[in-house]
Amino acid sequence: METYESVLLVKPEVYVFNIPPRYSNRGYRAADWNLAEPQWTGRMRLISKGTELAIKLEDKNSGELFAKCPIEAYPGVAIESVSDSSRYFVLRIQDDNGRTAYIGLGFGDRSDSFDLNVALQDHFKWLKKEKQISEEPNSGPSLDLGFKEGETIKINMKITKKDGGENSKAKSKMGNGGGLGFLPPPPSSGKLPAPPGSSPAGSPAHVPKPDATTGDSWGEFASAQTSGSAPPQTTTSNTNWVQF
Repeated sequence: METYESVLLVKPEVYVFNIPPRYSNRGYRAADWNLAEPQWTGRMRLISKGTELAIKLEDKNSGELFAKCPIEAYPGVAIESVSDSSRYFVLRIQDDNGRTAYIGLGFGDRSDSFDLNVALQDHFKWLKKEKQISEEPNSGPSLDLGFKEGETIKINMKITKKDGGENSKAKSKMGNGGGLGFLPPPPSSGKLPAPPGSSPAGSPAHVPKPDATTGDSWGEFASAQTSGSAPPQTTTSNTNWVQF
């Protein structure tokens, strides 16, 4: 897996100084340097790539590399603070051939040097934590959540069909007993029930009324049947006789 560079800190202006050799174990002092005349002025970037960390001193305009300081630990020999100021450090720079040299690094403001201290400490704290996590034994057996051979799973899913119409809503209400429901079956006798407001079949309203135009003829016919005589003759040609 390819590892990318991460920029942890950028300072647009830093100063580089030539420093005298250290002949004893006494710490470096910035007062021994010619602070009024820095050797080089440019940009500083703190770069991490995986577990590697380095300070790169680059030209502010072109980005050309001036010097590189690999840092394996902090505090350490790669970067040291001076004993008389918080704004100055001693860097051990290294070229591609492995040759090393020591230079002085200075900031114009104390907050810039403070930011560098914090960024260095945070990086090595992170490395220490990552190492502890990788060395911790796994607690308990790992769970195997995969399916065994021939193993199946059953899922109960409730699917609701949405028609989105008024008719479906009405059908749903009738089917649930909230509406009219089903109509009762017709009577077994084959006769349909009387419509609302009508009279029963045996009521006087259902007795056929005699025809006003033929009422007299039917009365004469009935009296003739009683006396045994023949029905009277009429000359009206439009009279219809009932045959028995």
